[in-house]
Amino acid sequence: MILTSDGRRLTLIAALLAVAGCSADDHEARRQRAGPNPDRQALARVASAAAGARRFAACAACHAISPGAPDRNGPNLYGVMGQPIGRNSARFGYTAALQGVGGRWTAERMDRWLADPQAFAPGTAMRYPGVSDPLDRADLIAFIESRR
Repeated sequence: MILTSDGRRLTLIAALLAVAGCSADDHEARRQRAGPNPDRQALARVASAAAGARRFAACAACHAISPGAPDRNGPNLYGVMGQPIGRNSARFGYTAALQGVGGRWTAERMDRWLADPQAFAPGTAMRYPGVSDPLDRADLIAFIESRR
């Protein structure tokens, strides 16, 4: 609320100014809500699937994430969470390195993959440096988990 010199409220103007200063992504506010030195679970609690969808735009150059969509340079990621690693798409030619990891895609494993694909599966064909920001990874995971 803003008060004029004679004490009147300018609530409407204050509201408009507040809206004008808002961004589409409240990244820093969510990071603060996660607490100091947040672990993956704390970041998951403040993660935004909507923010992850915006961040997935970079991934969409190689990956689809829609039911029935064809694979591109990378496999379609629709429904990947919970699936065996390196086996989500029957049509995609996964590397032996990724298939050799074993297990299933969990939030923890996806976080490690997104942070550094080469460290997660040495020899993988995915030549992507990874996502350094842990909240960005949590957002991506929230989006990927929403696509089942």
